[in-house]
Amino acid sequence: MPAKGLFASLRGVDAFGKTTDDVKVKTRTGAFLTILSAAIILAFTMMEFLDYRQVKIDTSVVVDKSRGEKLNVRMNVTFPRVPCYLLSLDVMDISGESQADITHNILKTRLNEKGIPLQSLAKSAELRNDLDKINEQRGDNYCGSCYGGQAPPGGCCNTCDQVRQAYIDRGWSFTRPDSIEQCTNEGWSEKLKEQASEGCNIAGKVRVNKVIGNIQLSPGRSFRTAAQNMYDLVPYLKEDKNRHDFSHTIHQFAFESDQEKERHRARDFQKRVGIESPLDNTERKTSKQQYMFQYFLKVVSTHFAMLDNKVYKTHQYSATHFERDLTKGQQEDNKEGVHIAHTATGIPGVFINYDISPMLILHSETRQSFAHFLTSTCAIVGGVLTVASLIDSVLFATTRALKKSGGGAGHGYTNGKLM
Repeated sequence: MPAKGLFASLRGVDAFGKTTDDVKVKTRTGAFLTILSAAIILAFTMMEFLDYRQVKIDTSVVVDKSRGEKLNVRMNVTFPRVPCYLLSLDVMDISGESQADITHNILKTRLNEKGIPLQSLAKSAELRNDLDKINEQRGDNYCGSCYGGQAPPGGCCNTCDQVRQAYIDRGWSFTRPDSIEQCTNEGWSEKLKEQASEGCNIAGKVRVNKVIGNIQLSPGRSFRTAAQNMYDLVPYLKEDKNRHDFSHTIHQFAFESDQEKERHRARDFQKRVGIESPLDNTERKTSKQQYMFQYFLKVVSTHFAMLDNKVYKTHQYSATHFERDLTKGQQEDNKEGVHIAHTATGIPGVFINYDISPMLILHSETRQSFAHFLTSTCAIVGGVLTVASLIDSVLFATTRALKKSGGGAGHGYTNGKLM
């Protein structure tokens, strides 16, 4: 029974007109297009689903607005021909802050001539036992002289290292240990001569300000004089026949944030985006004692924003290097014959100068929303069916026109179906 009233008038806005089965024509071409359309829809929908599930990384560059942050410099460097007692790690920055002979979070490992680590723990225990014996002989009331150096809070320098540190604090060079009672009793000079043929591996972490600065791996301040020569810098090596130079291998050198617990997660993300440390596995060699290696780094802050809303902070850097033969002095001619003047005399060692970039690189994990996936799927289904319908209509009309023009007898349509 036909609808009346308002519902009857709605028929005029029906955009989906229906046809009866009597006027429908089904063809083999239409069946083929239907199967092909279904396969295309399935394939495109699967591709869209995989794209929906895939996690992509978007990269953007913004201004670094962080203030007052610190950087953790993680390093592992081997010097095959520099004894550990000679090697000092110092840090200075543009703010005027300096750290001399850093030992906190730094491990020095003595190496033999073949580069094999020595049993440093046993040596330390042996040295400690010797100190204990000396202290027992001195008694509890013993108070050693600092020989003009800046005395510690207790006012006494009971060991050779304490006298050496007092000299460092005073800004003096510690060049005559044999004239100091504590060093003579401990056999300090003899122990240094025993290490003359050794190398050293220095590894650990240094905390620095996020400003322009430099890291120095060189003879410590207590071993330096006003001269440049290695054997003047270190008097204990004057009679040493071993060859000492600052040839080195940088196994690792990276700038990190304070997120120690998430350090491995940040490294995994660095590998995903192809971030590498340029100085890792860098090897530099020289046959000259008076030789200086310099590295110039540009440090860029880098953040990784994950899908779980966690942000991992790290740093990447670019690096260039410069080598200088100190025997040529402050005036020299380069290979091209150009005269060059150096403003500083320089000392043997490895100097890593770093600068901080004002830009921040942000890597963000992203994934398509479900609404986007649903919309794309509907577009695929509708588009494929529409194109297939147009193709079917064109083929059907063309075939029927050819049939009519050619007589089409025997191969026409029977009962509304193509034979």
